[in-house]
Amino acid sequence: MPAPRRLLAFALAAPLLLASCTTDGGDSDGGGSANAGGGSDGDLSFTVITHGSAGDAFWDVVQNGAEAAGEDLGVDVDYQSDGDPQRQAQLIDAAVNQDVDGIVVSMANPDALQESVEAAVAAGIPVVTINSGGDRATEFGAIGHVGQDETIAGEGAGRELAAEGAGNVLCVIHEAGNIGHEQRCAGAATGLGATVTPLQVDINDLTGAQSTITSQLQSDPTIDAVLALNSAVAAVAVESAADAGSGASIATFDLNQDVISGIQDGSIAFAVDQQQFEQGYLPIVMLKLYAENLNTVGGGQPVLTGPGIVDSTNVDEIADLASAGTR
Repeated sequence: MPAPRRLLAFALAAPLLLASCTTDGGDSDGGGSANAGGGSDGDLSFTVITHGSAGDAFWDVVQNGAEAAGEDLGVDVDYQSDGDPQRQAQLIDAAVNQDVDGIVVSMANPDALQESVEAAVAAGIPVVTINSGGDRATEFGAIGHVGQDETIAGEGAGRELAAEGAGNVLCVIHEAGNIGHEQRCAGAATGLGATVTPLQVDINDLTGAQSTITSQLQSDPTIDAVLALNSAVAAVAVESAADAGSGASIATFDLNQDVISGIQDGSIAFAVDQQQFEQGYLPIVMLKLYAENLNTVGGGQPVLTGPGIVDSTNVDEIADLASAGTR
């Protein structure tokens, strides 16, 4: 991301952090409902529950952001994840039973989580949603959402692909039932103004994903670009194009070191960066502000962390930050 955009993101985050640091004080019994607006004694406890798979580099950075915010703000942060929506709902229920002071949750499958999120809200526990399901956050009673608008991000990717000369794009969905992935592909079609074909693979079977993408490229040689929705899938898509003897360019959502290296060596055209460190960090700030001062952020609209485009023009600058675990 170019320096002005990154500086803007920090400028937006800084007032939240400063406000949270200057509103400490007051009494609290540690319970979710009693804390709201009643001040904090420094014993706030927040639980972050995402749908990320274990070892997924994207979610590792989200976790880094949440835990960094906990350290900076002096609050306890417990990060948990489960890719199965029913088990994710159970984790939310468990956090409610533990009477935590706030919950952060990603909603890739909002319908499966609705009852649990609404139960948390009914128990007086503030909820901030992140990453996915932002269009349902207010309906479920969340005090805010942090993430990128997936349709807008998809449109941005589509416009970049059009500028690359693409006309027939394969959009690789790696989590079945993830509404955000469907929105990305649909947005890409709008931005591209041409054919975008969804292809389902399994993030937990990258070897199988590579084989599936290879087969699709072999069966349709008119495909001239592959849009991955995950950095790990992007890496296998590069291999798939080579296996298929395809000249299709590869683009992706999200960053990891492999994607950064791929952009640097030209095997990946660009990445759509949603700045997932902020998706972990900012909700903890928001929950602390709410617990201590009943502050809300966004006015009912999501706090957007993307999209930003990382390509050959700015990748070297981004690479310098990646080793710190914040990109």
